[in-house]
Order: sequence, then C-alpha cells, then structure tokens
Amino acid sequence: MQKNTFYSKVIAGTMTWGSWGKGFSKSSMIELMNHCLEIGITTFDHADIYGGYTTEEDFGNAFKESGMARESIQFISKCGIQMNADARKNEVKHYNYNADYIIWSAEQSLQKLKTEYLDLLLLHRPSPLMNPDAIAEAITKLKTQGKIKAFGVSNFLPFQIALIETVMPIEGNQVEFSLTQSDVMYDGTLDDCLGSKRMAMSYSPLGSYFRKDDKVSQRIRNAMKPMLEKYEVTEDQLLLAWVMKHPSKVFPVVGTATKSRLSAAMEATKIEIEKTDWFILLESAKGHEVA
Repeated sequence: MQKNTFYSKVIAGTMTWGSWGKGFSKSSMIELMNHCLEIGITTFDHADIYGGYTTEEDFGNAFKESGMARESIQFISKCGIQMNADARKNEVKHYNYNADYIIWSAEQSLQKLKTEYLDLLLLHRPSPLMNPDAIAEAITKLKTQGKIKAFGVSNFLPFQIALIETVMPIEGNQVEFSLTQSDVMYDGTLDDCLGSKRMAMSYSPLGSYFRKDDKVSQRIRNAMKPMLEKYEVTEDQLLLAWVMKHPSKVFPVVGTATKSRLSAAMEATKIEIEKTDWFILLESAKGHEVA
C-alpha cells in the first residue's frame, strides 16, 4: 500500500455533511473542505450509501467548483451495502460483491465525486455470500485501469480478511474503535493490522462518551478530570489521543462537521498519553482492572 503518511493522520468523515446530517449547501461544503486543508486534514472518507446514495455527488459538485488540486487530497469510499432509498430501491437490505457490481459502484463513485480515481476503495461490510475470486477480478481490473489506487475493507474480522487474501491482498481495514467500543483490541482485528502492516482506521473514535450519560461515561469523566489539566486538552482530544496511542497507528475518521472540533482533532495528534494514564482510562471504561 502507499505509505500511511500519504493520508492525513485525522481523516474527515463526510457521512453527516449531506442529507444524513448538516445538509450543507455547495458553498458550505467548499468552506469546510478548505478549512480541512488549512489545518492539515487532506483525506476525506465517503461511502456510496451516505445520504441515501446522494452525499458523494453533493461533495463532488462542491469539490469541482472549489478548484482544489486533486493531487493535494485523498478520497476513500466504500461499496457493497444495498439499502432502500429514494435513489435506489431495494426490497431488502443486503450486500452485493459481484465483480460487475463492484466495478460499477466504483465507477459511480468516481462520477459523483468528479474524480478519475479513488485513493482507497473499501468493501463496506462482510457478506456471507462474498466470493474472493469475484472480488479479486473486480479489484484487479479497477487497479489496472487506474480507477483505484488501493483496496481495503471495513468492519471485517481477521478470518474474513484471510479469506479474501487467499487471492487478493488487503491494504486497510476501517472498524469501530474507541475507548467505549474496544472489541477490536481483543478479537485480533488491530493485531492483524499491526502484524500485516495494514492501515487501521477507526470510525466513531469518540464512542458513546458524548451520546450517553451512563455509568460508563461517568466513570470515564471522573478518570479524565485530572488528565484534562495535566495535558491541557479537552475531553474529545483525550479520547482521540487514547485511540491513536495503539501501536497499530490508528487513523481516526472524525465525523464532526464543525470547524472548531476538526481543528481540535488535529491538535490531538500532538498529545502523547502516558502508558499509566492510558490504562486508567481503559479501566474506567471497562469498570474493572485489566486481567
């Protein structure tokens, strides 16, 4: 894979930029894209389903009008999920990883994003019907044609990656990982990324901390209090720094569409949490000391 330094350490997640969130106008998207570049965020994470299959096109129209140089930014997108939406009627939610569909979906993303290539194409979720040979056929063709630079997956477990890697190398895995959702530290997912030099990306890196005022969040809040002053940071910055301390060198995909929080996320890349503080936070999330 292209060296991980090719991507910005913080990745801007675009899921809430369109109709699934802020519903930004073209000018507002351009403004936020420019802000990202100004603070050093150059990588933008998409999926075909965002906004009910509409956000890629909204973003692409803004990108085209922005005048940004394509070589100065990176586009990640995902394919495979079939859901019922105004833009695409499906009788039942399912997955499609037939070779022809993967190629068609990638080409749709290119058309909507107004670009000639994706820096990274991900299979969005594993399907019980996925055929490694069909996937390899599609990815090989897309790479040969220069339509994608790299190939990865999202939400895949190590054994599912191993299945695909019988015929095609996988260069990245985007998974849910945060202080409040740390299963991937224990099921082999991050170990696989580290051992295979696979790019690890984390969506929802702040977890449920700001969404739920439960016992877990309360314990974390109490554990954080002395650290906020010690490191001179905010809660969201400390949560991101906790994620990025993992040796797999996780790239957080930050879903906020607020300028100040994006800026704060980039500042979090400078924080180096001490090992004991990292474990204090882990213990607070789990509610017990490590085994």
